[in-house]
Amino acid sequence: MPRDISRRALGARLTGLLILTGASAAMAASPVCAQNAASPTDLKAARDAPLFRTSFERAQKSIAPYLKTRPDVPAPKDAGGGYTHERHKDNYRIIREGGMLYAVTGDRAYLELVRDVLLAYADLYPKLSLHPVEAAPQKGRLFWQSLNDAVWLVEAIQGYAEVRDALPEKVRKRIDGDVFRGMCDFSMVHCAGTFERIHNHATWAVAGVGMTGYVLGEPTYVKAALQGLRGDGKTGFLRQLDELFSPDGYYTEGPYYQRYALSPFEIFAAFIDRHEPSRKIFEYRDGILIKAVYGLINLSYGGRFFPLNDAIVEKGIDSPELVQALAIVYGRNRDPQLLSVSTAQGSVAFSREGAVVAAAIAAGKSQPFVYASRLFRDGARGDEGALAVLRAGSGKRKQALVFKATAQGMGHGHFDRLSYIFYDSGSEVLTDYGAARFLNVEAKQGGRYLPENETWAKQTVCHNTLVVDGRSQFDAKVQVAQPAPTQFLGFAEKDGIQFASARLDKAWDGVTVWRAVMLYTPKGSNRPIVIDLVRARSTSAHRYDLPFHYRGVFLDSSTRFTPQSGTLKPMGRANGYQHLWEKAAADVPAGPQSLSWFLTGRFYTLHYDAPQVSKAYLTQLGANDPSDSLRPERAMILRADGQIDFNSACVLEAYGEYDSAEESARDTRTTIHNVRLFQSGHADLIRITGLDLQVTAIGIQWGDAAESRVTAEGRAWIWHGAFGIAA
Repeated sequence: MPRDISRRALGARLTGLLILTGASAAMAASPVCAQNAASPTDLKAARDAPLFRTSFERAQKSIAPYLKTRPDVPAPKDAGGGYTHERHKDNYRIIREGGMLYAVTGDRAYLELVRDVLLAYADLYPKLSLHPVEAAPQKGRLFWQSLNDAVWLVEAIQGYAEVRDALPEKVRKRIDGDVFRGMCDFSMVHCAGTFERIHNHATWAVAGVGMTGYVLGEPTYVKAALQGLRGDGKTGFLRQLDELFSPDGYYTEGPYYQRYALSPFEIFAAFIDRHEPSRKIFEYRDGILIKAVYGLINLSYGGRFFPLNDAIVEKGIDSPELVQALAIVYGRNRDPQLLSVSTAQGSVAFSREGAVVAAAIAAGKSQPFVYASRLFRDGARGDEGALAVLRAGSGKRKQALVFKATAQGMGHGHFDRLSYIFYDSGSEVLTDYGAARFLNVEAKQGGRYLPENETWAKQTVCHNTLVVDGRSQFDAKVQVAQPAPTQFLGFAEKDGIQFASARLDKAWDGVTVWRAVMLYTPKGSNRPIVIDLVRARSTSAHRYDLPFHYRGVFLDSSTRFTPQSGTLKPMGRANGYQHLWEKAAADVPAGPQSLSWFLTGRFYTLHYDAPQVSKAYLTQLGANDPSDSLRPERAMILRADGQIDFNSACVLEAYGEYDSAEESARDTRTTIHNVRLFQSGHADLIRITGLDLQVTAIGIQWGDAAESRVTAEGRAWIWHGAFGIAA
């Protein structure tokens, strides 16, 4: 529970902050244009740039009804998705957009609209107690959780900053005191526990208070926001920049929450840069705020973010948070690659920085953004695992493999380490479920996370990674998983192979798991393949399950699946298995096997050799789901029962083309005949034989040997280093 502090204690702290700040009490109270942001003259000129004109006209259209009839400012009553919740969200948008419309046009009608809405809040806010809905550990006043109150403050202060100097002093003082100071007081006193956290909720809180401090000329607010309520730097905005991002700009909760947290980080940084450019905030920690934006762009495929952790799968680079953050960063570094991303977003921020972006695009300065293979280390010091993004192909045949070997990701993290997602030809082929949630759809649990988010979406079997004894990693306990990072082993490229590997300890007692994934494009081929090796070692017998959640329609299998007759039964009783229908089962003989499926004009075959596996299952999601909340997705699960160790080698090939309009199919056969796995000590050899009987052998060394040797069917294969083509 958030701790509370008295007003007197807060006053003492803020007095100390004022002494520590050494800042003038005459800090500018009006918005100051950033070094690289658009001036008022530029804003008027930018109306001719198509993308900014579109944003301008959209804002005009949305605000127009309220120029005649002022918006409702109701007493809070509803949780997320309800009328009062959505009304207060619309109102902060009206304040923000109305302020910018006044800055662009100088039309006092927009000034008066912002003034009147804020005066209505000045009437309402001082009378409010805590929100009536009991649904969050830290209630807000306008909203059911304090997070939303902080968002309101961040959004509204931007619009107020554009009109404040044009308001009469009496009006200004009333709005300052009864709205913005009141909200800052609530955030720092009543929600002090949230304000002092190292978490995205705290980022919104400190950003709102700090931005308000700059606009109202209140250095104590700024100091509290930057260095925490005690002023010792152990909390606050700067400490959040230190702790929540890795050195590569990866946000510990994953891209979906990186997108959400990016707004307060970048917007507050822009305010800092405008008012205190000497801080050089965009250079802080080797440019971490710049890296965060580039990182988020790179954590996407086809315009959609990788659905890691508690992600809503529809979110992508066109999200308003990234649109605004991109504009802020472009305003500082003028990288022409960002302009092509902005064009792909389809809009620019209706802000001073957005005007700069639109003008540059209109001037033809855009260059293509290069999406390359990247490693994103996790943890503040980059030593808590990593996320590897391997890319291959070009044009409509672009591929991406996302290998997740990160830390837990706090409460929004999933128990999915050493899992991977695979994209091809614009589709997510091997999938990650993301979050079980219908965001702000009140009829579905008030728009909050569904119970199935815990019982399915977070569980290990929901992901493409090994499951031991039918239990999720760390028994699905965040407090156990959080301090136990994944050990990332390697990220490199040679011999046409892009390679990433990692090791997982302590997820299950007495079991260690290794995994290596590769994207390999054979010489003379334009068809990359995915190579995947899993090995687990233990001192006692276990049940090992390796799921592959695939999107598409089953075509064929080398094993004969027997469908369930009569009533379907779930695969288990807990840990996510209770939600999987067992559709069919097959005995898996020794030796190489395969499974094929079809998805939106492409064919896929998974070749595998898993010596300990004796059974395979075809499953469909949806069991024990009385509210019909889960998507009916398919998977194949390979099972090794009563085995001390587990080993598997898999190769996934994407190929062919199907045109439904022409009713034509081309290149519909895999080029791979089989895949075999051979082992010796810490070395694995995967041998891939083509239909033309050409053999490619790739070796993996899990230990530290400089040279590795594995004998396969009478032939010795040798390679050097952690991986490579074996000769």
